[in-house]
Amino acid sequence: MPSAALARHPATSCAALRGIKVSLTREPQRMQVAYVLDGEIDRLRIPPPRPPRAAEDLWRHTCCELFVARAGEPGYREFNFSPSREWAAYAFEGYREGGRPIDIPPEIVVRQGVGRLELAASIPFPETQKMLIGLSAVIEEDSGALSYWALRHAPGKPDFHHPEAFALKLG
Repeated sequence: MPSAALARHPATSCAALRGIKVSLTREPQRMQVAYVLDGEIDRLRIPPPRPPRAAEDLWRHTCCELFVARAGEPGYREFNFSPSREWAAYAFEGYREGGRPIDIPPEIVVRQGVGRLELAASIPFPETQKMLIGLSAVIEEDSGALSYWALRHAPGKPDFHHPEAFALKLG
C-alpha cells in the first residue's frame, strides 16, 4: 500500500499537526505499518522511551493504532503502538465485544526529528485471507487536548472500532 493520509475527526482539533501519513506492508508471516506525523512535534505530549512491554490504556495519550478483521467475520484484532515502544493487542469477538489481551509483541522503532515523528511497527501475522484494515492515531497536544485521526471515520463521535473505520481491503 502506498502511503495514505489519515483525516482528523471533525469534532476534534489539533493545531500542532499538519497531517499524518501511514503505510502498510504485508509480508509472509508479518505485517508492517509506518506512521509519519508532520508538524510541530514539540507541541505534542510524546511518552518518553521505555523498554518494550505490554501496557494498558495507551490510547489515552499519543498512540498509533491498527485494526485487522477477516473479511466477512465479526471478530477483529486491535493493536496499539506508543512512541514509548509500549504496546497493546486485543482480540474482539464482535463490535467492542470481548477485548481480551493477546500476546503478539510487535517490534517498534521510533525516530523523531524537527517537525517529524516516525513510528514503525512490525507484528507477527500469519493470516493470508482477505483482510479489512483500520488505521488510526490518537494525538495528545501539550495542552492535554486529544484529537482522533483515521483513514475513515464513522458517523458520530470518534470510534475506531466501528465497521466503517475498516477502510482498507487487503488480499
